[in-house]
Amino acid sequence: MNIECLDLGEDKSLLLVDDDEAFLRRLTKAMEKRGFDVEMAGSVAAGQAIATARPPAYAVVDLRLEDGNGLDVVETLRARRPESRIVVLTGYGAIATAVAAVKIGATDYLAKPADATDVTNALLARSDALPPPPENPMSADRVRWEHIQRVYELCDRNVSETARRLSMHRRTLQRILAKRSPK
Repeated sequence: MNIECLDLGEDKSLLLVDDDEAFLRRLTKAMEKRGFDVEMAGSVAAGQAIATARPPAYAVVDLRLEDGNGLDVVETLRARRPESRIVVLTGYGAIATAVAAVKIGATDYLAKPADATDVTNALLARSDALPPPPENPMSADRVRWEHIQRVYELCDRNVSETARRLSMHRRTLQRILAKRSPK
């Protein structure tokens, strides 16, 4: 992708909300090189303040921030500027949170680590265009883990109810939930 000739339209304003300061600085530099006018926020409160005062055309919001949920920033921005293109980033990729982000109004959802090219492609993708297939698709173990996490969330984190719905022993489920997610 030629970063010199991206068609961003007239409004190139971009809000980046992430509590990882090093990642935020790196992504800011990369997005500025691509022609965006970047504003940074390190918290939900700061992101909502910018979204209210100067709603940007584009936004990249981390899902889990120290002071709350990034989806609150998405809701604020969507209320102030409905046509904005919003990408939600997270290190905790789960299908349930992806669905919630898109329902609230996010344009796309990317799991970390996502680089500036991934973010730019997601921000500028036409809504009718299908995204390219992933270069590194999830493993079967990861898909299984994601499904278990989704059912667990839908059961309000009730282990017994989740085990019943998945037709698995409660202790087996507890062992799965205690482990880290597979790659």
